[in-house]
Amino acid sequence: MNLAQLHYTSAPPGPDGSGFRFTAVSPGVPAALLREAEQLIGYEPPRDAPPRPGPHELAAFPQALSLNVLGDGSRLLARSVYTGADYSGRWGNFHAHAVHLPQPAGSGPAVGELPITAWGSPQWAAATPPGGVPALAAVPAPGRLDRAALAAFVAARAPWLAAFFADVRRLGEDPDAPQIVLVEADSEAVARWIMLACSVLPHQRGQWLTFTTYTRRPQLARQQIIGVMPEDGLGLAGQEHRYRVYDASRSAAPSVGPPDVWADTAARIWQGQRQDLVAEVRRLAAGPYDAGPLAALALAAGIALPSPGRTAAADWAAGHRDALDGVRLQALALALGGPAGDREPAEVEAAGRLLAALDGWAPPTVCEPLVALTLTEAVRTGAPPAALPTAGALGAAVRSRLAAELEPGLRAALSGPAAEPEHPAGLLRVASVLGVDVSDLLPAVARQLALALLGDPERAYGAGVRAALAELPGLRALVLDRLDSLAAGDPAAGRRLFAGTALRPTAADARPHLRMCAESPAVAAAAGQDRVGALNTLLAHSGVSLYAEPLVLRTAMRLVWDGEPPGADEAGLVLMATGAQVHREAGTWELLVRAAVRAPAGDDGALELAPELLGQFQEEIPARLRPSLLLLELARNLRTGAAGGGWVRQALDLRSLDPEPGPRETAYAVLCARLLAADRPDSELRALIESNDAELLAAYRLAARKPVVHDRLRLDPGYAADCFTVWSSQPQAGPLWQEARTDLLDGVLRPAVRGLAPAELAEVEQALARLGGRWADEFRGWQRPGAFGRLRERWGGRRSGDGQGSGGQGAGGHGSGSHRSGGQGAGGHGG
Repeated sequence: MNLAQLHYTSAPPGPDGSGFRFTAVSPGVPAALLREAEQLIGYEPPRDAPPRPGPHELAAFPQALSLNVLGDGSRLLARSVYTGADYSGRWGNFHAHAVHLPQPAGSGPAVGELPITAWGSPQWAAATPPGGVPALAAVPAPGRLDRAALAAFVAARAPWLAAFFADVRRLGEDPDAPQIVLVEADSEAVARWIMLACSVLPHQRGQWLTFTTYTRRPQLARQQIIGVMPEDGLGLAGQEHRYRVYDASRSAAPSVGPPDVWADTAARIWQGQRQDLVAEVRRLAAGPYDAGPLAALALAAGIALPSPGRTAAADWAAGHRDALDGVRLQALALALGGPAGDREPAEVEAAGRLLAALDGWAPPTVCEPLVALTLTEAVRTGAPPAALPTAGALGAAVRSRLAAELEPGLRAALSGPAAEPEHPAGLLRVASVLGVDVSDLLPAVARQLALALLGDPERAYGAGVRAALAELPGLRALVLDRLDSLAAGDPAAGRRLFAGTALRPTAADARPHLRMCAESPAVAAAAGQDRVGALNTLLAHSGVSLYAEPLVLRTAMRLVWDGEPPGADEAGLVLMATGAQVHREAGTWELLVRAAVRAPAGDDGALELAPELLGQFQEEIPARLRPSLLLLELARNLRTGAAGGGWVRQALDLRSLDPEPGPRETAYAVLCARLLAADRPDSELRALIESNDAELLAAYRLAARKPVVHDRLRLDPGYAADCFTVWSSQPQAGPLWQEARTDLLDGVLRPAVRGLAPAELAEVEQALARLGGRWADEFRGWQRPGAFGRLRERWGGRRSGDGQGSGGQGAGGHGSGSHRSGGQGAGGHGG
């Protein structure tokens, strides 16, 4: 390797009038390189330098050793020193000796001497040698390294080292990183700073770290690390976007940025005088600034690190257990498991990961410190690690000692409230590993865990809970027992538990409510719309007889119908299949009753179900629900002909007790249909007219508008005649009946009559004539336009009970033999 040399100094003025020029240059150096180098190797003496220093004073002047990157990418390593004033005293006298390193920055050798090692090299010349300067074969040889002085320097600069290494790292990673300014009264101290910087950088990166150990004008310097005298560093500390200033003369550490574990570890290694570890780590690290391997070597070497450093070491070692030999691995484990007042949760977690990596691979002597750490911290915090050690990770003596130390804390932690559901489960696993008997605490922990599982399954059923239920059969049995009991009270929560977790009762687990909760989604999907079939399938899956365990019926019904009552038809099938006694014992009779009373109007299933419920659950049905069922029973009896008498009065009396809307509407509809039938008693129709009940009369008007009534009015002359007499009667009744009969005559009968042929009208008149009185004449007059208004006025003018209408006061029944001429009350008509 040919490295050109350059000598530059002040001398008597040359032909161009300048006193500064190159006095010796190796052959072949281009003029452009010389012009660029000339701008970089100048020297200004310190501000307080004596004008004519003596030999001893000259030795104290700062030296400017610098490395610069030139425009073509090559580098220039130079040393500039002050040699005293010239013979005339008109200009300063200095000498610069430079070596040109032609390899571009970043491409230098991966081994070999770093440029900064040339500090103090005997090959630097303080004057131009006679006879020319041949090219050098290598960078000037390193100067003498005073290790004791370097150790003293590191100890004195300890407060600044971590921040300095962090800033050096930024120089290597960020082209726009601030320049580092080192304020020292001695340029040799600056050179030591730079040596420290290069020692922690990758070797090639250290070859092109630009620096100068001294400059009078730091604002003009372009090197990455700049050394200045104290008087030249004033005012730079406030420009942190440009400079990071380290001024040991003022005993003020620079502002601290984000924590840098790598930089802090490197600083502690230098303070521990184990800088050899920085070089050794390069065979272990994947990246130049990996904190983990550096911290692992430091801890194994006995260098104390704070919690972030220990965390990084444990995390790295967990993934690289083969990288350290047994001695270092054991030393690392001892360092991690030792007492520490600053231990953070992240460190405990990392130690647990390392233990998991070593458990079963390394001998117990390596694992035991980590086991003691993780278990002790688990008991102290109540938050056990995700992975617990196996039995082989502890020797008998250590296990016995830890059990005695941790049992009081374990029992206290298990007896108190838990921040997370996994904590008590994990602590039980810790007790199992140590052989501590806490069986008396299992029921309370199982209850707490069961409540958490039902309340928030996804959160509660974590890895720790899964492991505890798998490893501790006693806990699993108690938890399932408690879950079964809780699911019986809240089956929907039990279904959510199995929908959101992988927990499943096994064939050996005789927990009927849990089994049904687990099977519920699949059974519902298979059954489709057949919910009664789904109920029977769930009961079969429960594994017990509902007669031996009636509560399974309640759980199954809540799962199938989501806590709502079944349909009336479904309720009837369930009651028929199971019998009343099991519903009475399970408390599900109320669901059946609600199925009937909440059924929509016109639900035939409710009509059939209500009498069964009234007969089977006479004592259980509360008073507030009984009117609804009785109305449904009345409607059923009206349809079957078993109602007896007093229908209207029964309906109105039950209506006054505030039944549910569905049963009320159903009963009114059936009652009114019977009042429109051919065989209705006259007394019931009279009761309707005299009731003056708006809702019942509205139901009657609605029933009269049914298609079956319209068809019969057109097809049955006797029926039409009967309806005319009924709806034309009782003018003395209340206004509600007056409104109703007017609506029935105008809105129901008149449209039907208008559609009749003359022969059909004649048949209606004949039917009216058979009823007697003037009904036929009234009908003919009612049909004429405007005539009904006059009739209405005449009827409206009658006094109650004056008996002046044709055919008497009452309305006759349907057919020639049903009308009682002159009789009292309203007659019937066919429906």
